[in-house]
Amino acid sequence: MSIADRLSEVRARIDAAARRAGRDPSSIRLVAVSKTFPIDAVRQAYAAGHRDFGENRVQEALDKIGASADLPVRWHLLGHLQTNKARKAAAAFAMIQSVDSVELLQKLDAAAADAGHSPELLLQVDLAGEATKFGAPPDAIPHILDAASSCRAARVVGLMTLPPFPETPEDARPWFQRLRALRDQWAGATSAGMLRELSMGMSGDFEVAVEEGATIVRVGTAVFGRRYP
Repeated sequence: MSIADRLSEVRARIDAAARRAGRDPSSIRLVAVSKTFPIDAVRQAYAAGHRDFGENRVQEALDKIGASADLPVRWHLLGHLQTNKARKAAAAFAMIQSVDSVELLQKLDAAAADAGHSPELLLQVDLAGEATKFGAPPDAIPHILDAASSCRAARVVGLMTLPPFPETPEDARPWFQRLRALRDQWAGATSAGMLRELSMGMSGDFEVAVEEGATIVRVGTAVFGRRYP
């Protein structure tokens, strides 16, 4: 299958999952995860009508952003971001989905203000406490949300999570349900729109994520094919 064919198939599956849940399919954003794939793959997806792309590493993303400067696309940073790379990231990405501390939030906001840029930010919530994954524990999120109310340029707009790798798509459902419940719990104490986005679900479980309220799904291999390290 071509990238265009895979995109069409993934979109159809997102639409079907949304309708099963009584949701508007247009309310779900597909981020095509292009990490490790060449810029030509991004261009093929763009030619098929796609506009949102995700990368895990800042330098790889910056190289692709430079190589696609002629394309009006939205770049998302999905991977862990070290504070010493906050300045580069704040100026380059439309959305950063891996904010996990007040320190990182404040560095991104200061860098965004200096760059005259207004990136959207998602707070990464560590629900399972896996040593191999990043994110802030749930009890730390309200403190980060409090700090977000003072941001000058960057804007917190939602939450992201990476649940334990599921053996079946249904294994991921409880984690998605928990993130949605936490969002609902915290929403009353935040500014309007601060928690409107829920980024959850990848190639193996994005349909379940959509059924459970995801507004953003991050799909790589189902769009681009097998990934080579």
